[in-house]
Amino acid sequence: MTIKEGLRPGGRSARVQESIHSAVRELLEEQERSSVTVPQIAARAGVTPSTIYRRWGDLSALLADVALARMRPDSEPANTGNLRSDLRAWAEQYLDEMSSEPGRNMMRDVQSSATPGYCVSIISGQLQTILDRYPNQPKPGVDRLINMVVAPTVFRILFASAALEVEELHRLIDIALGQ
Repeated sequence: MTIKEGLRPGGRSARVQESIHSAVRELLEEQERSSVTVPQIAARAGVTPSTIYRRWGDLSALLADVALARMRPDSEPANTGNLRSDLRAWAEQYLDEMSSEPGRNMMRDVQSSATPGYCVSIISGQLQTILDRYPNQPKPGVDRLINMVVAPTVFRILFASAALEVEELHRLIDIALGQ
């Protein structure tokens, strides 16, 4: 089931959503992810389980929605005054956040969501912000950065025994920059 779109921003719907999201985040901090249930979330949020099922359909869709909300950046990527340094700072932060256990879980939740492409739009926006800072400089496109830096990073986080080392991440950025 897909997450319903077009609900009023603000108002009761937003308050209910925020209370449910907060309940999910709190429960995930307190206990194993596999033991979190819709009735627990509903009780913590002060709603009925049917409210959650009506809005999200099932627990995996709710977890994906919470993960997507957590992935939205709070601020623009760091501006160091240098394209390579900006990309390195962004990529190092992404690697650090996503290779943590909560980051891995968020990535898995998003992967199983009805809207996994939303993650790409978040990352694309962050990378485009960095690229736009340097209009007179030759640079790769967002797709090249995703293919050469983000994709190997995500693959290693999700499927390898160890995440990329920072030095390898820097090498991937240099290759994407054509250097």
